Amino acid sequence: MRKALTRDRVLLAAVGIADRDGLPAVTMRRLGAELGVEAMSLYHHLRGKDALLDGVAETLIGEVLTAVAAADGPGGWRVRLRAWFLAAREVMLRHRWGPGLLNSRATVPFGVLRHYDAIIGVMVGDGLSYRIAHRALHAFGSMPLGFVQEAFSPSGDGGDGGMSAVADRLPHLAAMVASEAHEAELGWCDSQVEFEFTLDLLLDGLDRARRSEDPLV
Repeated sequence: MRKALTRDRVLLAAVGIADRDGLPAVTMRRLGAELGVEAMSLYHHLRGKDALLDGVAETLIGEVLTAVAAADGPGGWRVRLRAWFLAAREVMLRHRWGPGLLNSRATVPFGVLRHYDAIIGVMVGDGLSYRIAHRALHAFGSMPLGFVQEAFSPSGDGGDGGMSAVADRLPHLAAMVASEAHEAELGWCDSQVEFEFTLDLLLDGLDRARRSEDPLV
């Protein structure tokens, strides 16, 4: 007996295709072949490519929320948030197309808002003000979702060829690129070492802000 076709089943199949062959491979035709159905039947569940990609983004964030919940445990705000962000990163490392997809969507999945709401709750519940929590979210950027947004990439392939060509005009950037040999898991400026370094730096700063008696903080 053929398994019933549902929206969740379609989206999980789309995630599988993206993991194996990249996000551009996720099309209605490819999904239909994967699920053994006519591509047109998928439109009963998802109205088109945009709806499909929005649904994949929702599914990805659902996986992030599940991972975050599993990683949660006792401890103060700093311990908990660090565990949450690293758990989210594990999800992105399993789905390396995830950051690009999330950055491309016009609509923020509601799960993202739930995640950020919970982050605020952890901070405020442990004594940080809403003002500091607000500023923290700006500083964190996309790190709660497990990745950082790159300011630039030295070349299209992630190597240093592009920067070497303009080293005479951008000497410090070129020297930095040449000196930074690392495993760029999710982008040239998004290695695990850099992610954890930046996260700890931000958490240190927030802890200082929490302890500060400056009324402007």
